[in-house]
Amino acid sequence: MRLLLTAAAGAALFAGQAFADDAPAPAAAPAAAPAAPSFSIGMDGPIVINPTPYVVKSGAFGDITINGAVSGLAFAQSHHLTGDHSGVGDMTNAQILIEKTDGLFQFFIDAGSYSFPTVGVPYTKASTATKNNFGTVPMAYVKIVPNSAFSIEIGKLPTLVGAEYNFTFENSQIERGLLWNQENLVNRGVQVNYTAGPLALSLSVNDGFYSNDFSWVTGLATWTINSSNTLAFAAGGNTKKTYVSNSATSPLFNNSQIYNLIYTHTDGPWTIMPYIQYTTVPSLSRLGTTSASTTGAAVFIDYTFPATAKLGDTSLSGLSLPTRIEYISTSANAATGANLLYGPKSNAFSVTFTPTYQWKIYYIRGEASYVQASKAAPGAAFGLDGSSKSQIRGMLELGVLF
Repeated sequence: MRLLLTAAAGAALFAGQAFADDAPAPAAAPAAAPAAPSFSIGMDGPIVINPTPYVVKSGAFGDITINGAVSGLAFAQSHHLTGDHSGVGDMTNAQILIEKTDGLFQFFIDAGSYSFPTVGVPYTKASTATKNNFGTVPMAYVKIVPNSAFSIEIGKLPTLVGAEYNFTFENSQIERGLLWNQENLVNRGVQVNYTAGPLALSLSVNDGFYSNDFSWVTGLATWTINSSNTLAFAAGGNTKKTYVSNSATSPLFNNSQIYNLIYTHTDGPWTIMPYIQYTTVPSLSRLGTTSASTTGAAVFIDYTFPATAKLGDTSLSGLSLPTRIEYISTSANAATGANLLYGPKSNAFSVTFTPTYQWKIYYIRGEASYVQASKAAPGAAFGLDGSSKSQIRGMLELGVLF
């Protein structure tokens, strides 16, 4: 999800990607090629973006970097809902990412198709997800950077809230999580960023859940404690009650407030990221609903095998074992409270395990996920009649990052 979480949480999010070589080069060796510009919207890992993207030299205007992501998905699941299927195959990403990351004037453009596989909800194929959400240009913004401490962004921006990015190739899991499903994804608006030593601050005025009503305010503050530990606090909410409703905007979620506290710790091949989340929705008289809230917690754990790791004679370099565990509950009046999960007083637990292997720009990963819903309203859980309390998915994704 997200440029500013990357700026705030830095390389601490899943699988640090900085490399150095302190050995002096021989006198006759040619100078090393300059490093490619950084990738703006961020990668959780363990998958890493192509380290040698295509770079267009544009003279005084600066370098323009072009990345791409193409990936496909196949999965089978139990207890599918009406309109979903027991098995699905689809292209999860077909995107071109164009950016300029140096100088006073910078920009980012993301164009193509995508899907948002998410635990516990029906899968929407990329052709429909692209049309019904943010279109074939899901993100595009300009960035004015007068100095290294301050910048302004304007356009279709990645959200500041949450601990997961939007697209499958950016994340440690193929599917997004239960907590992510409460968060907004892309905001149209303006964002200001300021960095002072270990503290990074961002503030945005935007349209929340893509409502085109610019009444949301979101913010992110991140403290980089040291090279191994980062603490981030994100918050956002609508400053008034609005009733915009379309395929990309739920009036319930668009009237919400959301709060995250995210801690990231890295130690060699290990990355551990716990976070907690609270959301609240006010009473909405036009919808006939009273207030409701959700409380959730999650932990991401990843072990990435070092380059020297072997199993017998087989190298384990490029192999990672990300895991996500989540719990979320909702509190509301059983008769009139807003339904933010599987019913006004429901709760859910999920665990997702995603063994991943990347070789150069290619990756393959499998995934097993389990969701258990409790206190679900009649017909609001899983299965064709909504009465099943759990769902299991087995997934496979193949991708290339060029």
